[in-house]
Amino acid sequence: MHFDKLIYIIKERRETLQVTQEILSDISGVGLRTLKSFESGKGNPTVQTLTKLGDALGLELTFQIKKI
Repeated sequence: MHFDKLIYIIKERRETLQVTQEILSDISGVGLRTLKSFESGKGNPTVQTLTKLGDALGLELTFQIKKI
């Protein structure tokens, strides 16, 4: 699964808020190694991890049914 857009949104929001990866890791409870791996495109985060990051950055994770 490709997370390119999701990675971009989370990284951009973190940078806009001037939050380092270390601070986001502390605030969200997501391990620094996990966060760095995700932002570099090498990770495969769980929904729980994405929710924690989103909550810490003021973002909401939603799912939508695709139109066929």
